[in-house]
Amino acid sequence: MQRYETQRRKAYIIRLTIAQLMVTFVGMLAAYLVADAEGMSSVFKGALVALLPQAFFIQRMGVFHARRRTRGAMHLFRAEAGKFGLTVALFVAVFVAAPPSNPTFFFYAYVAVVLTHWLTPWLMPKNANA
Repeated sequence: MQRYETQRRKAYIIRLTIAQLMVTFVGMLAAYLVADAEGMSSVFKGALVALLPQAFFIQRMGVFHARRRTRGAMHLFRAEAGKFGLTVALFVAVFVAAPPSNPTFFFYAYVAVVLTHWLTPWLMPKNANA
């Protein structure tokens, strides 16, 4: 049963990542049509600020490695705190080191990638045994 749950978790995360990358590429295409390469780079930076902390959280929780998977509320809290800290650090780094040329595209991309998580359950099979 545990192996099935691990496979189901992996499938969910893979589908989520694919959906988020598709949202990123569609956003980059739309930004390119509206504001050329500067808008496209802003969308890319916004998506990166959303995706990197998520990858950190997945790695920290050990979702892809059943034997390394951590359990308990304290591990979840630490992983989530690290994700939040990394998000703040990335926002600071982006706005200090390489400010986006169009902050509107940056924030739209960040929010769209983060909110894609809500739509991903529709991508999962309806049958629990599938």
